[in-house]
Amino acid sequence: MNIEQVPSLDRPNIIAAFQGWNDAGQSASTAVRYLIDTWHAEKFAEIDAEEYFSFTDTRPIVRIVEGSQRELMWPKNELYAYAGSGMTAPAILLLGTEPNLKWRTFCSEITDLARATSARRLVTMGALITDSVHTRPVPLTGFATDETVQRRLAARGINRSSYEGPTGIVGTLHNLCLQAGLPTASIWAATPYYLGSTPNPKCALGLLDALDDALDLHLHLGEMRQVAEEFERQVSLAVRDNDDVQERIRALELAWDEGNPQIEQTSELPPAGAILEDLESFLREQRKDD
Repeated sequence: MNIEQVPSLDRPNIIAAFQGWNDAGQSASTAVRYLIDTWHAEKFAEIDAEEYFSFTDTRPIVRIVEGSQRELMWPKNELYAYAGSGMTAPAILLLGTEPNLKWRTFCSEITDLARATSARRLVTMGALITDSVHTRPVPLTGFATDETVQRRLAARGINRSSYEGPTGIVGTLHNLCLQAGLPTASIWAATPYYLGSTPNPKCALGLLDALDDALDLHLHLGEMRQVAEEFERQVSLAVRDNDDVQERIRALELAWDEGNPQIEQTSELPPAGAILEDLESFLREQRKDD
């Protein structure tokens, strides 16, 4: 880990999100980015990509800047420090990309930093694709090893997922934290399968709301609420003339209203093509109007 200077923080929360397998609809990474921006957190470290990525699998990106110059963007895992304010505890924010290689070594770098900063806990956020629906509250699952945080999650109706199967860097990180004796928590949002990889600010808001309650952060989420409401409105407008999609959405809404929302990941979901085509077409028209 390349550290400019270890921040002097009073028992910070470490809050992390990783783009990739753990981040459907970019929901978790959007949530952490929102915290970085609104808290004006300062970058103090990054984890060297050379050690943990296969660049034939996670390729660097070339971008054109200043008209003609090309800039190479490597996959990043960056850490930011927030000193805290009033009743809000200090935090270290980790925003990155799930690595390809040496997961245990990668996670050990994070647990070493947690020890060096006397972190009070590590909290991860994630998102998975499910049979949920964009017009209803975001389904959430989660857990905490700390009784107070677990009680706050349960008060919101957030319970541990029963999922068993392949895991990502988040599951590996929690396992190493358990071995290191570091308290942990994790919150996951369910994103509608029919939106595919479309960025989902409503799910990001759901994660932030739950995180706010669980850690008592006193977040200001008004701006994110406006973005989430506009997102829901645009998705509904995009599919209003597609009878097949409307029928499917009504069935999902009925399942939610009857108390049977699907919040577990499954491989038996219908294809997302029709609604994505409608949404992409609608958004293109919106951009033309602007």
